[in-house]
Order: sequence, then C-alpha cells, then structure tokens
Amino acid sequence: MSEPSASLGAILHSFFVDHLVTVKGLRPSSVRSYRDTIRLLLVFAATDRGCRITRLTLDDLSFERVVGFLRHLEVDRHNHVRTRNQRLAALHTLFDYIATRSPEMLDVCQRVTAIPMKRSAPAETRFLERDEVEALFHALSDKGRLGLRDHAVLLFLYNTGARVQEVADLRVEHLDLGEHPLVRLHGKGDKWRTCPLWHHTATLLRTLIDADQASGPKAPVFSANGHGLTRSGIYKIVRRHASSLDDPKTGRRVSPHIFRHTAAVHLLESGVEVNVIRSWLGHSDLTTTNRYAEINTRTKQAALRATELPGSSAASRTTPIWRSDQSVLNWLASL
Repeated sequence: MSEPSASLGAILHSFFVDHLVTVKGLRPSSVRSYRDTIRLLLVFAATDRGCRITRLTLDDLSFERVVGFLRHLEVDRHNHVRTRNQRLAALHTLFDYIATRSPEMLDVCQRVTAIPMKRSAPAETRFLERDEVEALFHALSDKGRLGLRDHAVLLFLYNTGARVQEVADLRVEHLDLGEHPLVRLHGKGDKWRTCPLWHHTATLLRTLIDADQASGPKAPVFSANGHGLTRSGIYKIVRRHASSLDDPKTGRRVSPHIFRHTAAVHLLESGVEVNVIRSWLGHSDLTTTNRYAEINTRTKQAALRATELPGSSAASRTTPIWRSDQSVLNWLASL
C-alpha cells in the first residue's frame, strides 16, 4: 500500500517543480497544460471515490479510474478526441514519473502508459490568402502609439510565424535591427531560434521602441500601460483588426495562430524548402511542417492543370510547380 495523501502531494509537487521545469525545461504555458489535466483527474478521482481531494492517495490513481476519467472527458465534458489525446499524453508523462518514484505502482503505471491514443482526423489548417493579407495591412493605421503597436504586432506575427507566447515574451534585447535585422525567439522546450525580419518590420519595431519611454534591454517590445502584452492581449489585437476576415463557410476564425499557418503556407508557396520552414517555425518534427505542403489551394489547382489529359484543354501547359518544389516532393515521399 502507498502512503496517504502526503505521498501523492509530494510526488505531484516534485513532478511539476523538478521534472517538468528543471529536467524537461518546459515553458509556463506548457506546465499550465499539465496542471489543468492533472487538476481534472484529481477532481474526477475525488468525486468518484466520494472524498476530498486532500484525502486522495496514490492507490486512488488506479488504471480503472484513469480509463473512467478518459471516458468522462469525452462523454460528460464533450471533449474532442484530439483534446482527449492531449490529456492522455500528459497522463503518460505523469505515470512514467510515478513509476520512478513509487516502484510498487509500476504495474498500474505500465497499464496506463500503454493506453493508446485514439485515431482522429488532423485539424484543418486554415490560413489567409495573399490578397487578404495585403488588404488587411493596407487598411491598418500606424498613427499614434497604439496604432503603431497593433500594426507592428500583426506584421511581426506574419513575418516570423511566431507563436503567441513567443510574441508575448519578446524583449528588446532579442532584436537586432541593424543592416540585416533579425529576432531571437524563445520557443517550446526552452529552445531558441533566429528569424530574419523584413526591413519594414524592423522599421516599425525601431519606431515603436523609440516611442516607448521604458525601452531598456529587458523591456517588452509590445506593451500596454507599461506592462508586456499577454497572450489574451495579443489575441484581442488580432480580433480587433482581422475579424472581418473570418470565413463562416469554412469555419475560419482569424487568431494569432492563423498568422503562423499563413506564414508557413506563403513560404512554401514562394518555393522555400520545407526544412527551412521547419527551422523558421521551430518545429521539432518534420511531419508537423509537411502538412503545409498539402493545403495550398493554388498549388493544388496548378497541379490539377498540369496533370490534365493532353488535348482536353486549350490552356497553356507549364512544368508542374511541384516538380521543382523540393518541399512538395518531400511531402509526396512521406505519404
């Protein structure tokens, strides 16, 4: 038998502080995701057992209870399969860790970590077309500090394809706005990467920083009322200026992440090799990047015309785009 609640509490504390933060080096946003999953599990386990959370022990985290929790997510909370899989991935990590701390739980941990992910169709990747991006920035104002800031935020998102947390964490010291401007972004897994900046982006950022009275090296690049913008603040800026580009027919709702997808697709459309895009976006898995090679409508239309039977159309025939686009060839090879 395991020890009472103190043992469970000590293991969970060590899991978050020692394992997730110190060993794995996860960012606060990732730690919060683990926290939310485990909080839901503890609430479910306490309700199922009919006790307070503070009375739970390691023995209460049984295989049967974990399976019941996963069923609860889908049936009672109406979570999508992708959300269920994300929660399960967090539980796999937790029970792997419990096995190292409490060997008597090894059998349960092995059974939990053997629970498979459910198959689900990947989420559709939505993005903005080039003419939509051009219309958006044509309508934006850069007058006044707020107008300048909002314009710079949107342009930075499109230029870099940065994650919203990376934008919120951006500091003046991360920018090099010289002859060849670039930015260092602090991404998932405590990894840094460098992205080039357009000169127009650099000019807007330089003007914004110069207009900010608290523009020391550690100062946030994007701020409001003297404090760095949060993820929520950046989301509100995007919605304020780009909600008119929502598409009810496809379900596209413009968010900061839409700009990340847009940057990836437009890089691919411009002939940038898929491994370069992988590095640009900070993807650790090439398959994450390969999906962008499948979703561009104009590329599909060009390929359709190129494979049309001879004589079936009077349209001029050109060399198919994908034959000279290594990123698309890589994607085809991965099918």
